[in-house]
Amino acid sequence: MAGQIDPKVERATKEFREKFEALRAEIGRTIVGHAEIVEGVLAAMFIGGHVLVEGVPGLGKTLLIRTLAQAVDLKFSRIQFTPDLMPADIIGTTIVVEDQATGKRSFEFRRGPLFAQIILADEINRATPKTQSALLEAMQEHSVTVGGTTNKLDEPFFVMATQNPIEQEGTYPLPEAQLDRFMFKLLVEYSGRDELNTILERTTTAHRASTQAVITGGEIIAAQRLVRRVVMAPHVQDYAIRVAMASHPQGPYAIEATNKYVRWGASPRGVQTLALGAKLYALLDGRFNASFSDVKRTYMPAMRHRLLLNFEGEAEGVTADDVLHEILEKTPTMAEAAV
Repeated sequence: MAGQIDPKVERATKEFREKFEALRAEIGRTIVGHAEIVEGVLAAMFIGGHVLVEGVPGLGKTLLIRTLAQAVDLKFSRIQFTPDLMPADIIGTTIVVEDQATGKRSFEFRRGPLFAQIILADEINRATPKTQSALLEAMQEHSVTVGGTTNKLDEPFFVMATQNPIEQEGTYPLPEAQLDRFMFKLLVEYSGRDELNTILERTTTAHRASTQAVITGGEIIAAQRLVRRVVMAPHVQDYAIRVAMASHPQGPYAIEATNKYVRWGASPRGVQTLALGAKLYALLDGRFNASFSDVKRTYMPAMRHRLLLNFEGEAEGVTADDVLHEILEKTPTMAEAAV
């Protein structure tokens, strides 16, 4: 019958949801609360994108990413970004080696910590722009070029970066070109009363949580392919395009807040993220077609780091989230527009 889902696809969808929930539960054995952040990090991983996690010190950003690395069977590497870190400290360097038997010398490339599959770029905004730029090729092309030779990185490959929004001394804001390569930007808030109670029970007593690997790299790649097979109807895709274009000042779909407070809006990567994120959330909801609500669910983490506010916006204390919330409120779906 028309409209029926292939039993193999339906089975793969069910298995994906089960793996996602198992991974979420395994992380929850160590991470207390922050359900939206955990879901956002997992969503980006199954879409195939990088994540920027922002929050004040001590909220568990680094612990979350380390715990995720333990819950997946992938090679993990942690890079602590500091002002004196050099690109070669991340990528690796070419050295001269001597053959003990023949005495001949040759050049040999020694790989740096970037040659892993999950990269924790801790406090990424503490490194200089020169060092930050060492990640650009790896994040976009999943490869590293040294001395004219391109080295492919193992798949799947993710960069999960953290940054502190309140310390400005000794930090270097990420350039827009690098921010755009992050699929999601997630904001970590303070824990609540009950969550703090649980944190104390887990960290100030004899309790010790251990994290076990529950998914492999091959299963992650298979899930990424499944996400891309989810159907997005033309009217839903058009809605995703319009809410992205609504971030472009003076554009055909710009709202008043966009024209007043935004200097630059989202790039095509923002629309791609909206589409892929919507497809993933449809799978999590047991559907094989993306909806308007799936696009809205993806909108904030996909777009907040892709808006550059102008002077007036910064002077009035307007945030990117303020503008984005207003865009969602004032941009109708096609069904609403037809009424």
